[in-house]
Amino acid sequence: MKNTTPSRTCTAAAARNFQSRWTLDLARKVTDAINSTYQDETGINHIDGAFMPQSDIVLGVLHTLLEVLFPGYTGRHEYHRTSLQYVIGNHVDHIFRKLSEQTERAYAYRCKLECCEGCDCLRMAEDAVIGLLENVPRIRETLKTDVQAAMDGDPAAKSTDEVVSSYPGLKAIAIHRVAHELYSAEVPLIPRLMSEHAHTLTGIDIHPGAKIGKRFFIDHGTGVVIGETAVIGDNVKIYQGVTLGALSFPKDERGRLIKGKKRHPNIEDNVTIYSGATILGDITIGDQSVIGGNVWITESVPPGSKVTVAPPELSIRTRGKK
Repeated sequence: MKNTTPSRTCTAAAARNFQSRWTLDLARKVTDAINSTYQDETGINHIDGAFMPQSDIVLGVLHTLLEVLFPGYTGRHEYHRTSLQYVIGNHVDHIFRKLSEQTERAYAYRCKLECCEGCDCLRMAEDAVIGLLENVPRIRETLKTDVQAAMDGDPAAKSTDEVVSSYPGLKAIAIHRVAHELYSAEVPLIPRLMSEHAHTLTGIDIHPGAKIGKRFFIDHGTGVVIGETAVIGDNVKIYQGVTLGALSFPKDERGRLIKGKKRHPNIEDNVTIYSGATILGDITIGDQSVIGGNVWITESVPPGSKVTVAPPELSIRTRGKK
């Protein structure tokens, strides 16, 4: 077979004769064209404004928070009872300092956006982060119930260690419970950075505003969507592809979306929702109900209901036979 690979001699000769198109004039032209797109004050520019939170630092802090919630499961640090006080204390101090700094940036961004005056962004940031840290024991107690729900609801779960270390549903709900604390403290931007990070890692999209009770289990999880104003009770189990979404988006007289209204479902206690179900609007799925796969629900369902769709007619023929 003939060797078609260019020789080093030919390549070197071509390099000596090559004239790059990237000249000083072209570099200036391209730079001027890009800069011209920055002149408007809307869209995707954030210039001459307050510093935005640094997403890499926020997500680094989030992973340290997960270490505090589940010590020993990531392999990043060793934990021994003799030194636990010092290791966790170091984590907590790191979280406070780094997250307070980023939260101050988030508040300053909002103040700039809303032209507010007299806000003590640093004090607000410290209060929000201290509130989160003070609630870590409560979050851990709730996460214990989520882990147990996975053990009770999935026959494939061999141990709680397996659930904590490998189940995407638990990772998504753990991050959500952190993000929800900051959302409840009205911290801008950072809760969404955290929730979208969980979305990227797990394929599970939970808005940080959603209110979720204890013993919550997401089985498999890919494609689950839970909207901002959804309210989920205790002992709820949902499968992959479930959507708890909004039916419609009301607009004001100028055609702009009206935000802040309740628009997502309420799921009462002890409900199971199977894969592919879509539940839309400010409706209620009553206690002890079972929602079958691939159903579409836009009206409230009373307690104790079982909602399914009629099975399709299947046509099965043996290959090679008419």
